[in-house]
Amino acid sequence: MKWLKIIVQLAVLFVFNEIGKWLVEALNLVLPGSIMGLILLWLCLFFNIIKVEWIEAGAGFLLMYLTLFFIPTTIGVIDYPELLSGAGLYLMLAVVISTLFAIAVAGVSTKYLEKKERAMKEVRE
Repeated sequence: MKWLKIIVQLAVLFVFNEIGKWLVEALNLVLPGSIMGLILLWLCLFFNIIKVEWIEAGAGFLLMYLTLFFIPTTIGVIDYPELLSGAGLYLMLAVVISTLFAIAVAGVSTKYLEKKERAMKEVRE
């Protein structure tokens, strides 16, 4: 029964992905279809159109095996060692700097939102 639940939840996530792809094609947007699907999923969760419980196990399953999705990328880097020399050094530097920047922005914004949420709770009490 657990596997059936996960399969159904994965199907729901897949449907959001496909709707996102379809919207991008239909509206000729410059956004990837998978990102549009994630935005639609977020909007549905935010406005309580769907509940987290409806996709929680399926999303957890995907996250559990997330590293498997990066194996082709790793193999690609191994097959092309010239990416790691010369211009590859700049590429790696750009990846490291952008990752650190993304982590910093996520941390600062999370801290800000947490502080704002605490202030709102204090006002309610």
